[in-house]
Amino acid sequence: MLQHLASSIETVKQLVLAIPQETLTYRWADREWTVKEILVHIMDTERILAYRALRFARNDPTGLAPYDQERFVAASGANDRELGEILNEYAAIRNATLALFSSLHKGALTRVGIVNGKRVSVRGLAYMILGHEMHHLESIRENYKKENLR
Repeated sequence: MLQHLASSIETVKQLVLAIPQETLTYRWADREWTVKEILVHIMDTERILAYRALRFARNDPTGLAPYDQERFVAASGANDRELGEILNEYAAIRNATLALFSSLHKGALTRVGIVNGKRVSVRGLAYMILGHEMHHLESIRENYKKENLR
């Protein structure tokens, strides 16, 4: 799983660099996010999930609240940022996530915490990071094909 997280840095870069620059801030449908907003959303979510994993790995029993992804995206300013800057930050966040999960011993990976009233393990959070990214990359592939752009 960590190998896939590591290799996806290049996958994301290749996918996004193949999209025309003017399309990066295009909304394929009303109330949908742009490619830049999706990338920043993936980064925000990864940071939050990694933070939760750290708290639970360190035996912090405090229940954690959900976050409002719509508010985060609206406040992100993603569409005003340079793509290279976003991709550099993406790689930095991913490398920090890899360092965190690589540093944890097996016992820490099975520790559990509470998010929004539901139990989740540290290992589960790592898989959520991966699955969340995969979901959004597939969305970009599907919705930003040339034939889908208006």
